[in-house]
Amino acid sequence: MNVGALRSPNPAKPHTPGTGIYKTPVDVAVWVQTPRPKNSGPGQSGLVGDVICDIRHHGGPDQAVYAYAREDLDWWGRLLGRELPDGMFGENLTTEGLNLTNAVIGECWRVGAELVLQARVPRIPCATFAARMAEPRWIKRFTEVGVTGVYLRVVTPGDVRAGDGIEVLSRPAHGVSIATYFRAITTQRDRLAELLPAREFLVDDTLEDLARIGH
Repeated sequence: MNVGALRSPNPAKPHTPGTGIYKTPVDVAVWVQTPRPKNSGPGQSGLVGDVICDIRHHGGPDQAVYAYAREDLDWWGRLLGRELPDGMFGENLTTEGLNLTNAVIGECWRVGAELVLQARVPRIPCATFAARMAEPRWIKRFTEVGVTGVYLRVVTPGDVRAGDGIEVLSRPAHGVSIATYFRAITTQRDRLAELLPAREFLVDDTLEDLARIGH
């Protein structure tokens, strides 16, 4: 579990007060709840004390918690020739044993004793992420690989602490994955209609895109 405090300035986005992408592991329990709507004032993720600075593009109920797999961080580390610690991608939860790329939109996880989270959207790489990584062509490379991690919505609030187990409670029958969602809203826009079986779980921007193509 990783939390980010305000770090200022953010050279990639000077219009913001700074950035909260520099997340570090914490050992104490952290309360997780539904954050305020996106673009509605000073921002936090679902983790109390975790800062969101670019409230226009980040945060809100459908991006309450960001998870990235330890296995995928290790893969990137081998590719880049450097160690990537937990929190390096700005993730709140560094998971083990879950294939997040193949997570189904709308599937629910129990984390620890009480917290229940729901898979909602893939991560879209941004300039702040690129600045954090300091790797050439990072946005393009991350997009080409498409191992995005997943943003989660809070279904049932609760505490989370390092080492908590994660159990998949339910997985919708539509089968539309986070990987498909990412491709359909980025590099393969002709695949938007493939998201229709998961319509009830899609965020407003995607529903608007589907409406524009007549779905």
